[in-house]
Amino acid sequence: MNIAEKFINTHELTKEEYVELIRLAESDVQVREQLKEEAVRLQKKYYGTDVYTRGLIEFTNYCRNNCYYCGIRNGNRNAQRYRLTKEEILDCCANGYELGFRTFVLQGGEDPYYTDEKLAEIVREIRVLYPECAITLSVGEHSKETYRLWKEAGADRYLLRHETASDELYQKLHPAEMKLSERKQCLYDLKELGYQVGAGFMVGAPGQQISDLAEDLVFLKELEPHMVGIGPFIPHHDTRYAEEKAGSVERTLLLLSIIRILLPGVLLPATTALGTMDPLGREKGLQAGANVVMPNLSPVKNRKQYELYDNKICTGEEAAECRGCLSRRVASVGYQLVSDRGDSRM
Repeated sequence: MNIAEKFINTHELTKEEYVELIRLAESDVQVREQLKEEAVRLQKKYYGTDVYTRGLIEFTNYCRNNCYYCGIRNGNRNAQRYRLTKEEILDCCANGYELGFRTFVLQGGEDPYYTDEKLAEIVREIRVLYPECAITLSVGEHSKETYRLWKEAGADRYLLRHETASDELYQKLHPAEMKLSERKQCLYDLKELGYQVGAGFMVGAPGQQISDLAEDLVFLKELEPHMVGIGPFIPHHDTRYAEEKAGSVERTLLLLSIIRILLPGVLLPATTALGTMDPLGREKGLQAGANVVMPNLSPVKNRKQYELYDNKICTGEEAAECRGCLSRRVASVGYQLVSDRGDSRM
């Protein structure tokens, strides 16, 4: 029995075995296909051919952090900053609801302007207006008490990519005051408070080794998040990694299949970064085991300003165009977009 068969049977390996699995799959097309087939079997077992949409509202590109790879880091003086008002955020939700979105994702940098209470108030209003919709927050590291406040206000889910589970690599990518241990603690706090939790990492981050990816897989199994967002690293021109090469689409697709087998009931997005790197990236993501797409509901005038990396797709499209286009793309590979909250089967 090779390592791929062992993984398919047990859904879990040691860190060393994950290194072996990734190496084998990257050198052997048959093993890659075997993993992909199993990932799709599990995806269809848990979710059929349904693909869930998340309406993404990027409401602020101010951030107090200075993560070295990120276009909206605090130290980037060239970023054109913006904040959406509460009314603008609610307009995005109204537009999204009309288009059939039943999950809203409020994503932004760690912006002190939106105090805990200010954000709680926005969440409460969305909850009253759209009682059947899921509200997801993605606004970084905060205290357990803050997370509790937002949960009580009506937030259901929280996305916080851990970016890498390797301490050494985390320190290379972030300033000294940021700690992987604190980020992990936030994820455990969120889980304890009853959120559906999303973690995730970059594929091909500067300096990343296969052993670092193996560490990510070990951590994901331990955390058992409800959602995992991964995408290829894409450099941004105003960061120290501007000249680094982007992460590999093929490796990202392989890891999507591995994560589907690792956590069969997980929600797994085919990310915008994948679609940015490859015109058919999101379709390929679905065919590798993904089952979520995240079109943008942000006002078109602000889309280009929320620039985490270069050449992001769909920055000029209205949300309706974007949803229509995605619906056709998803159908082209045998899946269908559904208007559903799309809860995790974890």
